[in-house]
Amino acid sequence: MRMNADTNECSLGADSQYVELAVEVFSMLADGTRVRIILALRDGEMAVGALADVVGKSPAAVSQHLAKMRLARMVSTRQDGTRVLYRLENEHARQLVADAIFQAEHALGGEPAHHRLPGKGGEGHAS
Repeated sequence: MRMNADTNECSLGADSQYVELAVEVFSMLADGTRVRIILALRDGEMAVGALADVVGKSPAAVSQHLAKMRLARMVSTRQDGTRVLYRLENEHARQLVADAIFQAEHALGGEPAHHRLPGKGGEGHAS
């Protein structure tokens, strides 16, 4: 599919104008803590302290990762009184991480776990 300014279609061709931006997305996700943050946020909003507990890092370290992810528009925030809650900006980062984990399962050989989970939020895809 080619990008057409009149139709706003996404371009998936090798000559896509979005290739370099896609590389930046992959670069942003090339960090285990950020991947864990995305996994933690896939079911909804969380505060920094709760995220820190889930990913096993200090709140300060998680805050630094979240700041970068916010600049990359992967996460957004909402004020709840004095707390700041983080959530995924859209489903694409979640899907990229899920697909990367599924690819990692394939690298181990045998039947990947996600092939044995039909109907679990799209995770039992066929390939």
